[in-house]
Amino acid sequence: MHDVKRIREDSASFDRAMLSRNSRPVSSIVVDIDLKRREAAVKLQQMQSRRNEIASLIGKARVDREDVTSLEKEASGIKQTIPALEKEEAALSDQLNEILSSIPNIPLADVPVGADETANVCLRTVGELPQFDFQPKPHYGIGEELGMIDFSSAAKISGSRFTILWNQIAQLERALKNFMLDTHVREFGYVEVGVPFLVNQKCMFGTGQLPKFAEDSFSTTDGRWLIPTAEVPLTNMVREMIIPTEKLPLRMTAYSACFRSEAGAAGRDSRGMIRNHQFSKVELVSVVHPSRGEEELERMISAAENILKKLKLPYRVILLSTGDMGFSAEKTYDLEVWIPSENVYREISSCSLCGQFQARRMNARYKDKSGKGFVSTLNGSGLAIGRTIVAILENYQLANGKVIIPEALIPYMNGVKELSKNGQ
Repeated sequence: MHDVKRIREDSASFDRAMLSRNSRPVSSIVVDIDLKRREAAVKLQQMQSRRNEIASLIGKARVDREDVTSLEKEASGIKQTIPALEKEEAALSDQLNEILSSIPNIPLADVPVGADETANVCLRTVGELPQFDFQPKPHYGIGEELGMIDFSSAAKISGSRFTILWNQIAQLERALKNFMLDTHVREFGYVEVGVPFLVNQKCMFGTGQLPKFAEDSFSTTDGRWLIPTAEVPLTNMVREMIIPTEKLPLRMTAYSACFRSEAGAAGRDSRGMIRNHQFSKVELVSVVHPSRGEEELERMISAAENILKKLKLPYRVILLSTGDMGFSAEKTYDLEVWIPSENVYREISSCSLCGQFQARRMNARYKDKSGKGFVSTLNGSGLAIGRTIVAILENYQLANGKVIIPEALIPYMNGVKELSKNGQ
């Protein structure tokens, strides 16, 4: 959500920012509606003040036995006018909020300007790519040959874009969950939280999923929403709160199942585990003073990178362009892990600074000696577990069909050092 005052005071730069985000300039519309809303609010306030004044005058006139006919007539007219003004102001406020809620966040100055991912900037590449003396197989082929990834049963039970994991790969998923949570809690000071997987509409609005991206999420018959990421419940922990600055930063991490309709992904990554309707993820969320947002983003991306380093998976860090960032973000780093079968890097984490954008939607504020203000929020994957499984299967595969377990995960796998057919 945006500050209307900021749009009013610098409409030109606001429109330029929207153009850089592939969004149409709307400052003139916003300013016009806001002006009408404020005029209606002033008229309403004047009428309410006059109504109270007349009530006082009528009371005094009756004590003095004076004629109150004209005052009562004016009061009657005001009584009929006020509801119309209230309705007008409410309608204009709703119209303004509807427009504001559909406008993406403003990028920071150092975000590269571009229409899409082609303008993204690679900041660094980490790790050596694996060398194979055989043709590396895709993760779905490896998993099916091991007898541990079952797409056909998942399709029978739930439809396309679902996966069933068996035996050691199911154990690997659990191991990754615990390994990631332990690392973020012990080494980076995040507090582990268990969150609901169903949230209400206010929560989805607060983090920017609604109303713009309703088709990308699943809803229930009673008006709840399946979370697309644990970012939603974690960030909304501070909704409608005033947090003393001495309690900032707040750093939270959670494991959750995530649910996405992938409405705009028809035909993309239809095979395998890259783009499923349900997947698991460990999420990182920070709530900080606005002056510490960019510093916290660097800290968050280092926490996510740390997981990849411990797993010894090759990756690169990408600074997303204005046209490729998420709706609520003002700056985003992606981590992309190497996928040998495709000979490309694929996203495994996205860490975003949202500034005060989500906080305005949630009315989440801080309080210090100088007063109150909106907090800054950040979120990031630490990491997407399904895609981490994909990366391990492909980067650690052997010619005989077995897969080596990264050393950091062996304690979480009860000493299992490799995946082998049917767990033998």
